[in-house]
Amino acid sequence: MPQYVRGKTTRQAHVGLPEGTVEEEHGREGFYGEVSHLYRLNPPTGWTDIDGPLRPRALDLSDVETGDVRALTMAVLVNEDVRLGIWRRAVAMPFFFRNADGDDLLFVHRGEGRLETDYGPLDYRPGDYLVIPRGTTYRLDVAADTLLYTIETRGSIRPPDRGLLGPNALWDESVIRVPDVDPHDERGDFEVVIKRAGELTSVRYPFHPLDAVGWKGDLTPYALHVSDIRPVTSPRYHLPPSAHTTFQMDQAVVCTFLPRPLEQDPQALKVPFYHRNIDYDETIFYHDGEFFSRAGIGAGMLTWHPQGIHHGPQPQAVASASDKHETNEIAVMLDARRPLNLTDAAKAHELAEYWRSWGA
Repeated sequence: MPQYVRGKTTRQAHVGLPEGTVEEEHGREGFYGEVSHLYRLNPPTGWTDIDGPLRPRALDLSDVETGDVRALTMAVLVNEDVRLGIWRRAVAMPFFFRNADGDDLLFVHRGEGRLETDYGPLDYRPGDYLVIPRGTTYRLDVAADTLLYTIETRGSIRPPDRGLLGPNALWDESVIRVPDVDPHDERGDFEVVIKRAGELTSVRYPFHPLDAVGWKGDLTPYALHVSDIRPVTSPRYHLPPSAHTTFQMDQAVVCTFLPRPLEQDPQALKVPFYHRNIDYDETIFYHDGEFFSRAGIGAGMLTWHPQGIHHGPQPQAVASASDKHETNEIAVMLDARRPLNLTDAAKAHELAEYWRSWGA
């Protein structure tokens, strides 16, 4: 498609906005497709009322209860492709679990312990991503009260397409941790709980189910810590969220926002630009630090901006951006291609007035 220019615009997106304007990006395919930029007199998030299902929402998931010993993930946002949830365990699982519905991505928000799997164990700590392929038998051996942000996906979880950046950008695959064998030769009564089509089946064995003495291949659970992710930055151009992609999956993508230097060019935008990412629902789980584009958000909260309504920085973030030289945040973004739905269990944790936070 040719590029058209009408009225007052910039020569370069996100740089040197016309005086008295704000920039809005209207794009397709999650920042990868056709795009135009509109230069407005007022922020498109300057609403006074929202009545309907597209209202931006925030959930405080930091205080989710442990539940009973059978408690698994509490789903909060779901569609046909992904299930986002929160999982808290204060004690080790007294059973083993196998997900036959999809791959599991567990982000450790709080706690320490060991993920025991068919392939062997992986120790975990805050900031770890734990990737568990569909069909893996596993168990959490909790050493300290553990709170996990969970993503279940029907499609496989894959490294990102790094394109022009080369195969070692963002995170080098040599930094991931894979399990070494730790076979258990034990007799007793062992339960494996299998989830299929959302229902649980209990299977009991007279021997320990994690009894593999070896494994080989390229399908395995693995761990990736946020400290081993190296964000891509630009001193003269505000990069879109897609530049921070950590994992890809069918109909969804996971990005990690990490401490990084901000743009140095005085004409370049520092805060995320206003956008209507019309093809994706945007969610962000806030893990640690000072969250750059959101005021009133704390660790353990999850925001959800449905496709169709504008996203963008709150006025407090815009006002303070000029004095900032770097970010100090760790957050996990998931963009879902199909619209998400809030579960009944999640409604009890909603911050009802979140949508008003864009008011000046």
